[in-house]
Amino acid sequence: MPNKVETLRWLGDENGHLVLIDQTRLPMELVEIECRTVESVWEAIKQLRVRGAPAIGISAAYGVIVGLQSGRPLEEITAYLASSRPTAVNLFWALERMKKAALEKRNLLAEARAIHEEDRAMCHAIGRYGAELLANNTGVLTHCNAGGLATAEYGTALSVFFTAQDQGKQLHVFVDETRPLLQGARLTAWELAQRGIKATLICDNMAAQVMREGKVQAVIVGADRITANGDTANKIGTYSVAVLAQAHQIPFYVAAPTSTFDLSLESGDLIPIEQRSSTEITHGFGKQTAPEGIDVYNPAFDVTPARLIKGIITEHGIIEPVTKATIAAMVQSS
Repeated sequence: MPNKVETLRWLGDENGHLVLIDQTRLPMELVEIECRTVESVWEAIKQLRVRGAPAIGISAAYGVIVGLQSGRPLEEITAYLASSRPTAVNLFWALERMKKAALEKRNLLAEARAIHEEDRAMCHAIGRYGAELLANNTGVLTHCNAGGLATAEYGTALSVFFTAQDQGKQLHVFVDETRPLLQGARLTAWELAQRGIKATLICDNMAAQVMREGKVQAVIVGADRITANGDTANKIGTYSVAVLAQAHQIPFYVAAPTSTFDLSLESGDLIPIEQRSSTEITHGFGKQTAPEGIDVYNPAFDVTPARLIKGIITEHGIIEPVTKATIAAMVQSS
């Protein structure tokens, strides 16, 4: 078994710094960057050097420690970090937790480390529950990247696959490339290759054909925010996959820790959707593929309605059916 991916780590004491894998360089280069200022943490989150809701939250928690080294007030630091990306709720959850720890006069580095370690344990628990859904030799499709690169370790959706592998099951994972930034092609395919899991990369618009051919028996994706009624925001294209799964009578699962739930929002209509630069589409990875001046719409996320979701795999068990009542019972008891 290859060494596990360590997306981020803290070096030193309260005067130390954050080290991240620069995910914009994968899969061709495995490069780490050092974040010694709060500005560098903000930039890493904004530019997707670190991405995935849990990993963003952990990075922000450590970013608070880096920011305090400069003598700036905590409220200023947390507000600044909160402005990096609007959709992933773990970012705000982690910052609020750090502010609460400060009010209670608790050690903030210890709190950030606790957020990190708790995420690691949550990912493994999600994997254990989710792996029970997959029989040996199952074909499964995933979208974007919800693996170790997006979390503390193992991931959410990919934790299900890694845990199934640990149990001796053989899976065949179909990986959507995930336009326009290719997180599936660059990151998920890389992680699965590192683990020796059979994987096939497909263009996003091939999912329906693969399903029609009977190659896929389940879909498992991650999440960036889940509302009180179960509507789920995830990388753009996820909603399309869910519609296709329903059309082909394939169960569609979301894997996410309870920290990804935002019970203050009644439905997905209220989730803020990040809009990203037009150049990600017109000049993907530095190569122009569209005419100058063309209008571009580039939402980073979409929302999958709860009615399309068979179950939500959490660290405490599987929420099924996905309703406001079943979600409240699971999340509020955690």
